Amino acid sequence: MLKCQFAGLSARKEITSQFSCLTYRQLSWVEVQKRLLKTKNAPGSKFKEDTSGNHSSTKRPRETTSEDRESHREAPSMKAAKQPEKASEAINHGEATKTSEGFGHWSQGLKSSMQDPKMQVYKDDKVVVIKDKYPKARYHWLVLPWQAISSLKALGDEHCNLVKHMQKVADQMVQQCPHADTLRFRTGYHAIPSMSHVHLHVISQDFDSPCLKNKKHWNSFTSDYFIESQDIIQMLETYGKVTVKEGMSELLKLPLRCHMCHKELSTIPALKEHLKSHFPK
Repeated sequence: MLKCQFAGLSARKEITSQFSCLTYRQLSWVEVQKRLLKTKNAPGSKFKEDTSGNHSSTKRPRETTSEDRESHREAPSMKAAKQPEKASEAINHGEATKTSEGFGHWSQGLKSSMQDPKMQVYKDDKVVVIKDKYPKARYHWLVLPWQAISSLKALGDEHCNLVKHMQKVADQMVQQCPHADTLRFRTGYHAIPSMSHVHLHVISQDFDSPCLKNKKHWNSFTSDYFIESQDIIQMLETYGKVTVKEGMSELLKLPLRCHMCHKELSTIPALKEHLKSHFPK
């Protein structure tokens, strides 16, 4: 029997390397585990001691690579790039803007437009009148109160005088229109508007506009979906609130029908061609 110079124990054959000695390797493994255990229990350590005695599940945290750091820097820019894409997908049937314009969701776009001097055509201490960004006729304005009122359902009897003033301003817009003598106008509200912030439409009845593109656009202004301003005023005076009937959205699915002679047309191009007989340029 020979004596192992590394482990200090007897060996059957000469041990020339410490890694050839099984006993030395076992002792080394125990020492490594002891040091690892001390590291686990150190304050602020990311390791947690496995009290079950199962050391096979112990894992070192993966070191952050240059690729990880690069992807982490790119993540915010990729997220920001997706924001315009999301906003551009918003489809409106009224005057909706196609971008968030700094006011969050696209439906908040009116709050931005009413502050834009380029969009304003009239303003006083109570209301502002702006051009519809996507007009559905030759003349299409929106009268908005400065006061934050989200929708028709938010109106109460305390707003009655304000709504009357909105109608008064709408009448003034029609009177100053150069084609007021030859064009008919209507003033009213959409039953279920696509845009937040209550607004009164002032629109000529020629509907001569490339922005009028589909059945929803047409029916939102020519059916009972379009509530006359005087009807809103009467509701507020009588009941102190505005009530919108159920099923109004179904009116947007009605067939295309001329609002002047009630002739039914099959397509928007056919309807527009027909309207020329009622509103020659």
